[in-house]
Amino acid sequence: MKHWTALAAAGMIAAAAYVPANAADISGAGATFPYPIYAKWADAYKKETGNGLNYQSIGSGGGIKQIKAKTVTFGASDAPLPGKELDEAGLAQFPMVMGGIVPVVNLEGVKPGELVIDGPTLAKIFMGEIKSWDDAAIKKLNPNAKLTNQAIAVVHRSDGSGTTYNFAYYLADVSADWKSKVGFNTSVEWPVGIGAKGNEGVANNVANTKGSVGYVEYAYALQNKLTFTKMVNKAGKTVTPTAEAFQAAAANANWKSQPGYGVILANQPGDKSWPMTAATWILVYKQPADAAATGEALKFFAWAYAKGAKMAESLDYIPIPANVVADIEKYWKAEVKDASGKPVF
Repeated sequence: MKHWTALAAAGMIAAAAYVPANAADISGAGATFPYPIYAKWADAYKKETGNGLNYQSIGSGGGIKQIKAKTVTFGASDAPLPGKELDEAGLAQFPMVMGGIVPVVNLEGVKPGELVIDGPTLAKIFMGEIKSWDDAAIKKLNPNAKLTNQAIAVVHRSDGSGTTYNFAYYLADVSADWKSKVGFNTSVEWPVGIGAKGNEGVANNVANTKGSVGYVEYAYALQNKLTFTKMVNKAGKTVTPTAEAFQAAAANANWKSQPGYGVILANQPGDKSWPMTAATWILVYKQPADAAATGEALKFFAWAYAKGAKMAESLDYIPIPANVVADIEKYWKAEVKDASGKPVF
């Protein structure tokens, strides 16, 4: 039942895109990966403070474009911007929450967590080299599964997507062929498959297409009752997507090692680590045109850090560690200022 709360809240936020926002509403756009938790936080924040969040779930690529065009107060992306791009655009960047990306399938008689897949096999499926579900590579990983020669229908993102960035980054890390032929970015040239917009679109396509496989943020798999797979991680262990597995992957992250805390969590070591763990980031201007609006946005994010952990965990997201949050709030005060040089937070 807990996931229905986010769905209801998501509907409320989606509706905000079609009506004039209140003056106090915080405007943002971008990643679909964190949309369920942003929706849940927004609902609780509105009840507590009266301030709303007008967030457009349009994909990371759209979020980066909108913040650079200055049409929103903040952008949201699952693909961190490199230091040079942040500096050139005058943007500050910080992680908001972490979660897991999961392969999802639509196979008759296969229940969530019953099928096992590893990175190299997943790469071959998305390259079109493995074409049917009874392929030897899949059968080797699943000796007891009843797999037929049903054709595999690949579903991928059609929009600029941080989920794609992290998914493709992982595949490039485990497959030299993928790295050389496809690579990784928010958008890639997909060798095969049909495209769908947002995590929502991929989830819907997989739910409605027999024999399909796709990749979505874990909360979408749960909300849509999709059949997610287990995975073989870097340590060679078969793991199930859980908050604990995402936390294990994130445990050793050195957030300060990259500008704007842009650490990629894919294919981390550890027996319990989920291999496609990912963070999601917020982008704001260091010297915003509307300092008051950016200040309100940072208040919302500070509230979410302080009071949103249990809500995040209820949707199987992982909160940012407290020591990292403390560092991020110091970073806001040092970097995000109004025209007179006064911190907006």
